[in-house]
Amino acid sequence: MKSNYNIWWGPPKKFTTEHEERKISWLELFYDLVYVIVISRITHHLAVHPDVGGIINYVYLFAMIYWGWFNGSEYHDLHGSPGIRTRFMTLWQMMAVAALAVTLDSPPELFIARTTICFSFLQGFITYLWWSVGIYDKNHRRLSVPYVTCYFGAFIMLITSLYIPAGYKPVLFTIILLVNYLPPFLNHRRLQASNSDFSLSMSMVERLGLFTIIIFGENILGVVNGIAALNNINTATWLCFGLGILIVFALWWIFFALIADRECRHGFLMGQTFIFLFIPTLASLGMVGATFSVLFAATQQANEHIQFVRNIWATGIGVFLLSVLGTTKMLIYPSDYDRSKKLLQRTLLTASITIMLLTSVSGDIPLQYLMLLVFTILMIIIILITRSWFVIQLKLIAGEEHSEHV
Repeated sequence: MKSNYNIWWGPPKKFTTEHEERKISWLELFYDLVYVIVISRITHHLAVHPDVGGIINYVYLFAMIYWGWFNGSEYHDLHGSPGIRTRFMTLWQMMAVAALAVTLDSPPELFIARTTICFSFLQGFITYLWWSVGIYDKNHRRLSVPYVTCYFGAFIMLITSLYIPAGYKPVLFTIILLVNYLPPFLNHRRLQASNSDFSLSMSMVERLGLFTIIIFGENILGVVNGIAALNNINTATWLCFGLGILIVFALWWIFFALIADRECRHGFLMGQTFIFLFIPTLASLGMVGATFSVLFAATQQANEHIQFVRNIWATGIGVFLLSVLGTTKMLIYPSDYDRSKKLLQRTLLTASITIMLLTSVSGDIPLQYLMLLVFTILMIIIILITRSWFVIQLKLIAGEEHSEHV
């Protein structure tokens, strides 16, 4: 009877189970789409409130949402099974995130309370996930203790925040965010003591890439919606539209040319650092998509805050390039790429600074010309990437031909 129960219910896969590299499941892709919806809502919220307060709210909400997405994804990667339990656990988390998406349009006086309640449900559920692993898998219980302890403490603080004065809420929310991201670093010593070498799986690297490409899709949607909302679409507008698509495509090219199909460097801290680097990567990419509509609207209607919005847009691109630079340091490349990688890393640093400085002093330059300058800088990076790849491939082909003749 128990074996039948295990087949249909499917308890969590044990942490010590060895498996070949797996493919991303349809359930995981469905799960990702719900998170993309809520990220789309917070980027829309930033587009409506493109100011300092809007940026702070956006960054905080994004960091909490990403925390929820990654914990659910990592749980599925480590403990997911083909049974019914995994599907139901994913469903409950999707419902909590979908409810959060609903609350993001709440009136200002109800916004904090409603989103806090939704985050409390998400926090409590993820705490339960890691606690339940210790029940099913005794070998993993010791490693799940920091997660359960920190997450449950953050859950209590979230509930407490509903009853404290508004002035104390930002401080408590900051503590909650830090506590949620603390467990991996607490677990590092436990893994060392047990001589466990836990590295990020290729399936999780692929999952992060798939999540990123969906955010790129949101950027394309930002360009389309921004142009579609205009009353008068003229030649300058079409130029902005084309350059917007080209800039998003160029960012996509840079990201996947440097990061796609690369294995993360081995070690627990390397894997966790790689994961954390995706917070500024994805958050900055979302900022770029959120500001397109405001930039396009300002070409036909005066906006006294347009320079600040331009700076947000350029900072998003700059931080994205810097995040890609940091991510390349976490990946394993063939030795033939060492010289090219260093050149490209310096180029990414220079380009990010140049784009941010250029935009800050752009003044009244028309948007299409500013976008053309930014696209030109991105194209220089793409040309260097393509040239480096081409030269290395020619050397590899020449080496293979030489070995065949020998």
